[in-house]
Amino acid sequence: MLEVSGYQPSAPKVPGRKPGARRALLGLLGPAFVASIAYVDPGNVAANLTAGAQYGYLLVWVLVAANVMAVLVQYQSAKLGIVTGKSLPEILGERLKPFWRRAFWAQAEIVAAATDLAEVVGGSIALYLLFGLPLPLGAVIVGAVSMLLLAVQAKNRQRPFEFVIIFLLGIISIGFLAGLFISPPDPAGVAAGLIPGFQGPDTVLLAASMLGATVMPHAIYVHSALSRDRHRPNPHLHVPLPAIIRLVKATRLDVVVALAIAGVVNIGMLLLAASTLGGVAGTDTIEGAHAAITANLGPIIGVVFAVGLLASGLASTSVGCYAGGTIMQGLLKIRIPLMVRRVVTLIPAVVLLSVGFDPTWGLILSQVVLSFGIPFVLIPLVVLTSDKALMGRFADGMPLRIAGIISVVLVVALNVVLLWLTLTGAG
Repeated sequence: MLEVSGYQPSAPKVPGRKPGARRALLGLLGPAFVASIAYVDPGNVAANLTAGAQYGYLLVWVLVAANVMAVLVQYQSAKLGIVTGKSLPEILGERLKPFWRRAFWAQAEIVAAATDLAEVVGGSIALYLLFGLPLPLGAVIVGAVSMLLLAVQAKNRQRPFEFVIIFLLGIISIGFLAGLFISPPDPAGVAAGLIPGFQGPDTVLLAASMLGATVMPHAIYVHSALSRDRHRPNPHLHVPLPAIIRLVKATRLDVVVALAIAGVVNIGMLLLAASTLGGVAGTDTIEGAHAAITANLGPIIGVVFAVGLLASGLASTSVGCYAGGTIMQGLLKIRIPLMVRRVVTLIPAVVLLSVGFDPTWGLILSQVVLSFGIPFVLIPLVVLTSDKALMGRFADGMPLRIAGIISVVLVVALNVVLLWLTLTGAG
């Protein structure tokens, strides 16, 4: 008996029932919305607000390019999970030799740790803005609430988890876009920002930070697992070709819609900062940006923004913890309960906040770490999804393969330039 979500082999197909077919297709959506939370996490907030406040519309093009890249790689990851019935870490774990498998896991865990740091810190900042709670206490509360969200992600309960995450995504969208209705961006400035360019090494650092916050390595790893768990919970069962085709088609729509929403939110944050925070002192921190937004747009918009930031931290840290578990299980064949992992990964954020480490600067640096981790996941993804022996008729065609290679080259080039500027102090 076929066990594929949304596919009923016993149900007769009635020609002309397009509305029913559309409803069935919509019922297959969800995994990409969970993965897309990684693209609107607190690291994005810090990087995008800083870029918009300090350099106006200069780096709009970075977000547009990064979001196009995100659509491409998330689709490839989800397709890999559906076609093979395995996650990207599982496939890598099977193909890499022990030493390289452990080394690959180590860098992936560093990236996951940087991700979790940004998400917990962002949530704690939101609690400080809303209720005046100390940052370390806020981090503990964020960790506790994320445990409740992870409890929803139990066996055979992925759909409720998706609904919770989609609800939080809605709150995030309202929180970060509401200010644009009061302070709309300058159309000419936005158009000028679509032309690629930098203004010194600081803008390269911000671009790498924005790229790392937009194209998230852990989201690429986890999306293959989310699609696999949702659509092929038993990878050993044979799935007919028509069902795979249908699932891949649904996944394409899932990714485009989810990442389009995330992209609009990301770009909206930068535009809000450019239109509202330019030339305002203290906007190099989230707290300062929030104060400026409140002063310029009113307390209601300030509260809505802080609520969006809190929803971002809670949702993204839950998905990030799930991604870390997926990486470890796939590469090391070790399964640690998510609740245990949540407690362990919470400690660094609490410690850093307790010793007075600048939270906003920590958010930006964490995204730079993510940017350096992107090639390690993009290169294997492009190689695997182009492998006809593995993917069959679903292997990437030449246009998609070329787009993937270009994405890898651009990311590596940006990181090399960033490293050179950092070491030489050029500018």
